[in-house]
Amino acid sequence: MAKAKKTTVTAPVKTENETLPFGKDLSFAASEAFRLLRTSLTFSFPSTERKCHIIGITSASAGEGKSTTALNLAYMLAEAHNNTVLIEADMRLPTIATTLKLQRSPGLSNILVGLGGAAAVQPSGIEERLSVISSGDIPPNPSELLGSPNMKKMLETLSENADYIIIDLPPISEVSDALVVSQFVDGMLLIVRQHYAGRRLVADSMRQLEQVDAKVIGFVMTAVTTNGKSGYKKYKKYRSKYGYRYGGYGYGYGYGYGYRRHRRSYGEQAENAAKEKDNNNGASK
Repeated sequence: MAKAKKTTVTAPVKTENETLPFGKDLSFAASEAFRLLRTSLTFSFPSTERKCHIIGITSASAGEGKSTTALNLAYMLAEAHNNTVLIEADMRLPTIATTLKLQRSPGLSNILVGLGGAAAVQPSGIEERLSVISSGDIPPNPSELLGSPNMKKMLETLSENADYIIIDLPPISEVSDALVVSQFVDGMLLIVRQHYAGRRLVADSMRQLEQVDAKVIGFVMTAVTTNGKSGYKKYKKYRSKYGYRYGGYGYGYGYGYGYRRHRRSYGEQAENAAKEKDNNNGASK
């Protein structure tokens, strides 16, 4: 496995009722940070490899900023004239379609069961070269769908016209979806939120990725403090093994998430989301 590069990526604090800035609403510093991340990603692949690169984005636990990272990275890739597809594969707790005010269905789950098609690929509305496949209807078996031959076939079809495919995946410690999808991607980015994810949890996530022979191409550290003090000491032993470096990368993008509700279990959040959907469907009848 190639050494994983650590990319420190500082941004606004998010409160309960706010949506983190994305796309053109990013500050200058945040935009530059994601452009640097885009450049780092571009140089992660030899020019001799196939044209379309498929990148999976995950984290050790919920609330670390993976979906926001996936959205803004996809936006920056499209801004650089790359045809980019952003796939919302966190089907239990999808957020990207809501953030972009897109239809959730038809989406990924519908495609994978043979009920979707071209209609499931939506314009992002924020960048001409960026398309989005939302999560679709919440299925009872996301892992089975994501690991199915239909998933591989869909990615192969999308690759014919795309330069990059960015897949937003659930956290590794909660469900196996990211591990299942890793077989179909060219590389995985692990999002690590400073002072949030424990060293053991991050290390365990890396071990699980190694067990399935996933190619981890880097880390993105979020919610990074800028007071000059290092908050990375607890990862020292771990980073020495995986090339988790702190010098040389000073990307100033962090997500100051103020969420305490992310401390709830991922399963509880998914269950509440499903109940809310059922209630809404019942009210509309």
